Amino acid sequence: MDFKWYIVHTYSGFEEKVKALLEQRIKSENEGMEQYFKEILIPTERVIELIKGEKTMSSRKFYPGYVLIHCLDLHIDEQKDNEKTKKLKKAIWHLVRKTPKVTGFVGGQDPIPLPEEEVNKIKERMEEGAKKPRPKFVFRTGDHIKIVDGPFTDFTGRIDEIFPERGKVRVLISIFGRETPVELDTIQLSKI
Repeated sequence: MDFKWYIVHTYSGFEEKVKALLEQRIKSENEGMEQYFKEILIPTERVIELIKGEKTMSSRKFYPGYVLIHCLDLHIDEQKDNEKTKKLKKAIWHLVRKTPKVTGFVGGQDPIPLPEEEVNKIKERMEEGAKKPRPKFVFRTGDHIKIVDGPFTDFTGRIDEIFPERGKVRVLISIFGRETPVELDTIQLSKI
């Protein structure tokens, strides 16, 4: 059996629910379907954010509104596939498509498989995010920010330089009418 990765579009915010419902439907409603599904993946990474002065970990979805499914190749080959195989592939497509909160496959009736290299990159990114959580907000030079923690709380400024390897930025803030550079941790900031 040939397995491929497919992207399924869901209602945003319901990715976990869709995963749970799919797993439940695969096990209960359609006996024998488990062998045609290998994995259901919601690409996420762990991020650090500051909530009420406390560093907290949360997870952020790479692709809100999407779930990856590793299942039997759904492409129907009119020359090679017999009627039983065609029927099975259609049943798998309908099982996924008729799951509550699923709006469809990327590619519609004939879903487009995701290349294995792309899936490997996504999994690597997930592993990196689990080992070394990143700040929740991604900043760029020139962004206007507000400081939400530390001795400069409530000051506003502009990002002058970013030090991604250290998770820090240099911010220019106005103190006594002078623009002053201050180095801060990225979790001490929020975008304006």
